[in-house]
Amino acid sequence: MRHFLKETDFTAEEVAQIFELARHYKRSRGAHEKPLAGQTWGMIFAKSSTRTRVSFEVGIHELGGNPIFLSTNDIQLGRGETISDTAKVLSRFIHGLVIRTFKQSDVEELAQHGSIPVVNALTDFLHPCQIFTDAFTAAERWAGPSGDLFASLKGRKVAYLGDTGFNMANSWILGANLFGMKVSLGGPASDAPGEEIKALAAKSGGTFQFTSDPYEAVKDADIVYTDVWASMGQESESKIRHDRMMPFQVNKKLFAAAKPDALFMHCLPAHSGEEVTQDVLDHPRCVIFDEAENRLHVQKAIVATLAKMR
Repeated sequence: MRHFLKETDFTAEEVAQIFELARHYKRSRGAHEKPLAGQTWGMIFAKSSTRTRVSFEVGIHELGGNPIFLSTNDIQLGRGETISDTAKVLSRFIHGLVIRTFKQSDVEELAQHGSIPVVNALTDFLHPCQIFTDAFTAAERWAGPSGDLFASLKGRKVAYLGDTGFNMANSWILGANLFGMKVSLGGPASDAPGEEIKALAAKSGGTFQFTSDPYEAVKDADIVYTDVWASMGQESESKIRHDRMMPFQVNKKLFAAAKPDALFMHCLPAHSGEEVTQDVLDHPRCVIFDEAENRLHVQKAIVATLAKMR
């Protein structure tokens, strides 16, 4: 049984195929094959969501399947039922499962004890669907309408600014290596990547640069990327985090220090005036809404690929 719990659960060759399938789904939306016909996929959400929930629900529907939204407040998992029992029960009813939650270990336990494909739709440790989408979005720009999407990523540099010890930074560490890209992380020393992601990256042969100089991080970057400074569950730390992250705000001056044709990316929602300024969000090379749209197409390709691999 194949799952998508982290970026490296697919090989580079499989990622290239997923990107091409996503391009096919995007071009033929509403008129393509229905690989999930007759299937029902569950969606467990312990965190609120706009893009993730809507894109997965619409995507599963467009693939011919039936999505069922399951808030943790609506199922017994939220009242103490074990993850292993939940996985075993749901495996008797549905054909696949998407989960957005806090702990990476919960996603891994669901996959371990269930007998259906599991997709990680976000944890505090990783956000693999977003990283695949971000790479696909950049590749669309660089490869053009008929070029090799995956090959267009090779040798490119992404600079990630801000909280370099959380899920998006971790996912870029794993994803960049898989895509043949270089990643440079710029953030406070106190928020440097942790030992867990270092070990996981080393296991897959991944390398990354970390610096507390934001201009060093963005030098020669093809993509400048940031995310909110206080994610869900960190709201009480907002003021402290704001003060130490402020030197890494992506503003017009910092963005200009990257390559002249660099793209700006953000997984959204964005807090204008905090991690990024409004003039960068309004910049013609800001592709945040392309990223948001492409969540639909890339996730459809991921789900369809896993369904085929069962």
